[in-house]
Amino acid sequence: MRYYLEFEKPIEELEFNIEELKRLSDGRDININSEIKNLEKKAKELRSEIFSTLSPWQKTLIARHPDRPYTLDYIEMLSEDFIELHGDRRFSDDPAIVGGFAKINDVPVMVIGHQKGRGTKERIQRNFGQPHPEGYRKAFRLMKLAERFKKPIVTFIDTPGAYPGIGAEERGQAEAIATNLMEMSRIRTPIISIVIGEGGSGGALALGVADRVYMLEYSVYSVISPEGCAAILWKKNGDLGSEEFSKAADALKLTAQDLLGFKVIDEVIPEPLGGAHRDPEATAKKILETILKAIEELKTKTPGKLVEERYKRLRRIGSFEETG
Repeated sequence: MRYYLEFEKPIEELEFNIEELKRLSDGRDININSEIKNLEKKAKELRSEIFSTLSPWQKTLIARHPDRPYTLDYIEMLSEDFIELHGDRRFSDDPAIVGGFAKINDVPVMVIGHQKGRGTKERIQRNFGQPHPEGYRKAFRLMKLAERFKKPIVTFIDTPGAYPGIGAEERGQAEAIATNLMEMSRIRTPIISIVIGEGGSGGALALGVADRVYMLEYSVYSVISPEGCAAILWKKNGDLGSEEFSKAADALKLTAQDLLGFKVIDEVIPEPLGGAHRDPEATAKKILETILKAIEELKTKTPGKLVEERYKRLRRIGSFEETG
């Protein structure tokens, strides 16, 4: 059963009517194809109208959509011969981050990404995609393995943020993230990062120091969630709701289009009308094209040149003004 967000309710009603008509005509001597086609056309036009005027908060909700494809979904659609590798060799394995060697279009790569999980049981197992320090240390171990074998690294970013629990802090959450930032900046093999859903704070950035950074059209990438920002700014004024969350999302400039304008990312990958969950295969095809293009561009560069250009890319992010 398809899940609809609040602003998609008009579409839900139309699509429910379409399904009802299809069910009524199935196996019966009733010809209502023209009516079904008219409703389908109307639903497409309505979807196009709604999705052409989405607010940053609405895009955040799409980025969190429970039907949206996750890292393992894309690995299955994009690659062959995926061999998942486990453990950080220090504490344990963290299911919130998955990774391993795979072949993308016959090109051997190391794929690493956040995994949120589907259904209550798996979401709890994967901690809702919020990694512990051992998750980031596992990711770092796999990156160094890729560097040793001179294989490109592809990361999929989709997390609300690193887990802020006491145990995670005791085991060095901040140090694990900082180590990844430092080490990714000097890994001597190509790194391609794609934000496929939420890119939350340092929890996302720990997989995002790359030669090329891309975002899906309805993904978000920010230092804090709209809810967290609203709680800091306006909690003292009473209960928070969608109005405050929307205001915070506007201020954070967290959409793919915003970040492309700020030159934080290199390109926006288009999604099917309605979001990636409407047509995961079409989305995967666009991601595949983007990955292969990036690998083709980066494979000719020497390791030293890769590190140098990665450094320059990071230094170009942001701007400032001097005043007298």
